[in-house]
Amino acid sequence: MSKETFKIVPYIPAYHSMVVDVWEKSVLATHHFLDPEDFQKIRSLVRELDFSVHGVYCLLEGERCIGFTGVTDDKMDMLFLSPDYFGRGLGWKLMDFALNRLGVRKVDVNEQNQSALHFYQKVGFVVHERTAQDDQGHDYPILRMSLP
Repeated sequence: MSKETFKIVPYIPAYHSMVVDVWEKSVLATHHFLDPEDFQKIRSLVRELDFSVHGVYCLLEGERCIGFTGVTDDKMDMLFLSPDYFGRGLGWKLMDFALNRLGVRKVDVNEQNQSALHFYQKVGFVVHERTAQDDQGHDYPILRMSLP
């Protein structure tokens, strides 16, 4: 399908199971560094998350959610895409929307997630801080990035 069949819309509760599915598939494809027990804990939290209070926008192909982003103020809290759609420019489509429509200027990324780190660097983000642990206190270093 052409890119014109994709649209970005505000999250609605009817998308919840699709968003969780996208999150899970994307994390399994990109977060190989996660301990399986930590993945299970995070997955449980994500399944219970009320995405409607997190500034989430969904990338739809027809009526099917294939990716999403979440933004608070000027910080991107999440960007996930179904692995079936990797390499088709759709991550860029979500990023462009977040930058130009939602005003994103900051993002955090797991240091071990090299593909995401390189993606954000190509967009123009630069690392300005490194933490030894993630926000939940796990030993997954976080790189805090911003646009210059």
